Amino acid sequence: MTDRDLLNMAREAAQNAYVPYSHFPVGAALECADGSVFTGCNVENAALGSTICAERTAVVKAVSEGRRKFVRIAIYGEGENYCMPCGSCRQVLAEFAGKDDMEVLCTRSGGRYVSYRLSQLMPHRFEL
Repeated sequence: MTDRDLLNMAREAAQNAYVPYSHFPVGAALECADGSVFTGCNVENAALGSTICAERTAVVKAVSEGRRKFVRIAIYGEGENYCMPCGSCRQVLAEFAGKDDMEVLCTRSGGRYVSYRLSQLMPHRFEL
């Protein structure tokens, strides 16, 4: 699967976002080691702490289906800046990346994207 394929899946997932407060839909497409892909979107809530990011939605869907090894995630958002995972999402991704690293693709307006390693975005992650 190409970067663009994964990014397109994230873009499609963003169409399902529930964003009555921020009006900023985000989609994510999470590629697992076995090649399967799980998508997610952000789901906001009036109790803001109960809001769930697109990345964590995709992770929870994958884990609930028995996947535990992730290799790449694409995050789609239409803004001036690249749509990066928040700190909570970075830690959740790190939980399942284990000692391996994973690629994180982040978009911005116009379909432009950048690629990072999770270790670049979270160099000193919490591990047990």
